[in-house]
Amino acid sequence: MSLGRLAVFVALAALQLGNAAIVSKRSVTCPTGQTTANEACCALFPVIDSMQKDLFEGGECGEDAHAALRLAFHDAIGFSTNGMPLARLSESMSKTRLFSIDDIVARQMPIFLQSNLTAGDFVHLAAAIGTGNCPGAPQLSYSIGRPAPAGPAPDGTVPEPTQSVSEILGRFSDAGFFSAEVIWLLASHSIAAANKIDTSIPGTPFDSTPSTFDTQFFLEVLLNGMQFPGSGQHTGEVVSPLAGEMRLQSDFAFSQDPQTACFWQEAIDDQTFIMARFRDAMQKLQLLGQSGLTDCSDVIPVPKAFSSHITYPGGFNQTDCTALPFPSIATVSGPAPTIPPV
Repeated sequence: MSLGRLAVFVALAALQLGNAAIVSKRSVTCPTGQTTANEACCALFPVIDSMQKDLFEGGECGEDAHAALRLAFHDAIGFSTNGMPLARLSESMSKTRLFSIDDIVARQMPIFLQSNLTAGDFVHLAAAIGTGNCPGAPQLSYSIGRPAPAGPAPDGTVPEPTQSVSEILGRFSDAGFFSAEVIWLLASHSIAAANKIDTSIPGTPFDSTPSTFDTQFFLEVLLNGMQFPGSGQHTGEVVSPLAGEMRLQSDFAFSQDPQTACFWQEAIDDQTFIMARFRDAMQKLQLLGQSGLTDCSDVIPVPKAFSSHITYPGGFNQTDCTALPFPSIATVSGPAPTIPPV
């Protein structure tokens, strides 16, 4: 085992030891008939039902699910994890940062106001439920007990797609994350889409399977780019291999940079690996700055499984990759597809 790989697993072991400090209790039966390890978690079941019905269209892995995960990231990486964007929308961030999450904040607000949860608990519950609606996703950990927001996070804490790899890694390092964890968190882009890079084509996905949490994203970022999905190049994007698909400047940079390229390739076509690593990195993100929380992870539904191998899109094969050597992956028959918006 390489020293780098050893360091990664030592850090993961430390994370698991830290997680043991989260408060948990014996199993109880809630008034709704569901069971959980702690009575305090019973209040979450009606909120989850409301989220699935009124926000996630009956449990779909759609744009609101994608955006809920993005909102939780914005909240946590700003050293908040207290739901500041939801609790104080008008004061929480600069216009640039607000612009990227204003839609999901507005859609979550009516449910949040009826939930009796703190803003931070609500934001991270929505992220766990929305992500779990996507086949292939891990069952994310979730805890309650975050206090009300004390104030907005400083501007500049959320990385931008125009920043360099070193700048983004430096920001994550400030928050306690190492390089591999940054790549694992980017697995979220397998169920993500861009609304604000090119506003003429909202809902433009980052890979060809945006409703499945898989490693197709890591493969397609490495394919030779040929076109932009909309009206030419916009700030934060670079050429994409497929019509209808957007490639972020920072994603491509991560796939090529010596600091992260090996971690990027390691994720390709290893579903079990990326599920576990994303779950652990997300738990670490959700717990930034928190202590004494109550573990309610057992209220999060188990996502549908995805166990298939990923494939090259039609018209592509290993010779189209910008990094070699590369795993042996089959190609879908037929012409290159056009990816529809989500």
